[in-house]
Amino acid sequence: MTKVDRRVLKSREAIKKALIALMTEKHLDDITIQDISDRANVNRGTIYLHYLDKYDLLDKLIEEHMNRLRELCEASCRLEWTEATLVFCEYFDQHYSFFSLMLASKGAPYFRNRFLDFLIDEFRCELDVTRGKNQGIKEDVLVRFTASAYAGVVEWWFMNEKPFSYRELAEQLGALLERNL
Repeated sequence: MTKVDRRVLKSREAIKKALIALMTEKHLDDITIQDISDRANVNRGTIYLHYLDKYDLLDKLIEEHMNRLRELCEASCRLEWTEATLVFCEYFDQHYSFFSLMLASKGAPYFRNRFLDFLIDEFRCELDVTRGKNQGIKEDVLVRFTASAYAGVVEWWFMNEKPFSYRELAEQLGALLERNL
């Protein structure tokens, strides 16, 4: 594994934070690389060393979070629904700026679709339509229903600026999943 220079990591982190902060102020199309470099306190050339443009920066930022969610899913696959949901909700809370921007505002409209696709893939592995309450329900319907409900509640939580703690959100989601699946 190649060790990345701490200065490079620090610059990348500053660039990502700058983009998120700027997206809370204006639409992505109105943000320039100069705006990002000024906010991140780095040279424009530094941004171009790591990213093709602002869209590539946003895409890599989204992909980074999606990859982390996949890792969390793998790590929590043996947990009960409530415990597994707590892992995700804690991550959402830790990265509130990013997720609230992506889900609560219209910062990146395609993010919600990517998030929903991620949930569909993950729930497809976990849900069983061959026995119990869900016997006879088409797998695609159950998976899409569950993923859409989960995404909708998480989106609502961000849109309402965390009306209760991430722990309470996890307990509520986990209880609903356990009760209905």
